Amino acid sequence: MDNRAPSYVGPLGNSADPALLERVEAADLVVAIGTRLDELTTSGYRLLRPPRPQQRLIHVHQGAAELGKVYQPDLGVVAGMPAFAAAAGALEPVAEAPWAAWTESARAAHLTWSTRPPSAAAQPKPPVTPRHPAAGTEAACDLDLAAVVAWLRERLPAGAIIAQGAGNYTGWVQRYYRFHELGTQLAPKGGTMGFGVPAAIAAKLAHPDRPVVAFAGDGCFLMTGQELATAAQHGLAIVVIVVNNRMYGTIRMHQELAHPGRVVGTDLRNPDFAQLARAFGARGEVVTRTAAFPEAFERAIAAGGPALLELRTDPEAITTTTTISELRTRAARRGKR
Repeated sequence: MDNRAPSYVGPLGNSADPALLERVEAADLVVAIGTRLDELTTSGYRLLRPPRPQQRLIHVHQGAAELGKVYQPDLGVVAGMPAFAAAAGALEPVAEAPWAAWTESARAAHLTWSTRPPSAAAQPKPPVTPRHPAAGTEAACDLDLAAVVAWLRERLPAGAIIAQGAGNYTGWVQRYYRFHELGTQLAPKGGTMGFGVPAAIAAKLAHPDRPVVAFAGDGCFLMTGQELATAAQHGLAIVVIVVNNRMYGTIRMHQELAHPGRVVGTDLRNPDFAQLARAFGARGEVVTRTAAFPEAFERAIAAGGPALLELRTDPEAITTTTTISELRTRAARRGKR
């Protein structure tokens, strides 16, 4: 669905707006079209409680076996999304929808949630030096990933394709980017790390005239980054953005939530990703400041072949809404109860 549509109020899953989750929980009717209503979509089966949700449920899916598999719908419809949309489009529109004000309120909340907070621009963070810097990463970094994604949202055309892997870094893309056309977001459904780079290569082969940008975490990139050799061999002008916070961020988050301060096996000692890209025959550049990103991106997209931008980010920024220190503080409060 075009994210510019007045009735689009945001995605579920990773980095969903807490206010949107509350709206789904409070809804009297949910029409779920084309989704399996899996663990991620339902926030661990909490938004809709199986087997009979508190909301009335109309579940539309092309596979009959999915209907009633987890949730028992009030009405199950076996149909693909195009066929269902065509049938729904033939219905008479509601002249004065009684839920119009609800929609407007939800839309306004989504626009607020997906807009970079002014405080992020007004209050620059102090530069952070890596605790265990790899070769060439000794420089401090002051990079606001929200600002980077917001800038790309304005810079890239509607048909640009964004590919990504799995990890907390994807939260910034999910929250601050806005998708307009079908097939412009390529992402795994099962938390598959390393998906972004090969997906971007496939997308560029299929759509050579469209900009293709891949987001990858540092751990994510290390799983399939060697596919830059394929991109270089075939002259595929993709831009890979490596978000380097020197750790497996999602696993680290869960460690801090369950066992604050007890970090096991999630710190990464990374290579210089820009140098690694150059070794494959791609353009490589390191970005440590928000203000330096736009010009670096323009150089990357004009390279005429594969290019990689390594964004060195603050490891404290574990999600779009919290830090590692805040997670530890919360855990400490729970321990005192």
